[in-house]
Amino acid sequence: METSTFVYDGDCAFCTTCAEFIERRIPTAARVVPWQFADLDALGLTVAECEEAVQWVGADGSRAAGPDAIAKLLAASGPLWRVAGAGLRFPPVRAAAWPVYRWVARNRHRLPGGTAACSLPQEARERLYGPTGRPTTGA
Repeated sequence: METSTFVYDGDCAFCTTCAEFIERRIPTAARVVPWQFADLDALGLTVAECEEAVQWVGADGSRAAGPDAIAKLLAASGPLWRVAGAGLRFPPVRAAAWPVYRWVARNRHRLPGGTAACSLPQEARERLYGPTGRPTTGA
């Protein structure tokens, strides 16, 4: 793989807002892509992995999930962001980051930019909103 890839849940408004922040504010050569539009097979990822946490697939084939993926993204960014990434990899911070990440993931529908659909599993979201994310109309 030529470029590292950061994969997030494009059906989640909170996740999308965070990804847009990354694209606007964090200088990185990594691709930032929703898993719904990524070639998961080529990346070696599964839908289940992508529904559980953000994913990082490095150009070297390395993989990380959740706050470890965020740390990898930051490490591949500008100098100030690399410092933040190193801080996130510091063992005590990393140990605290996982429970915080899991809490955010469980409550993302309550956070700014989140929607009720963010709290649903992918299958339920598609059943209610269709694969495009728009509500389906019953006929």
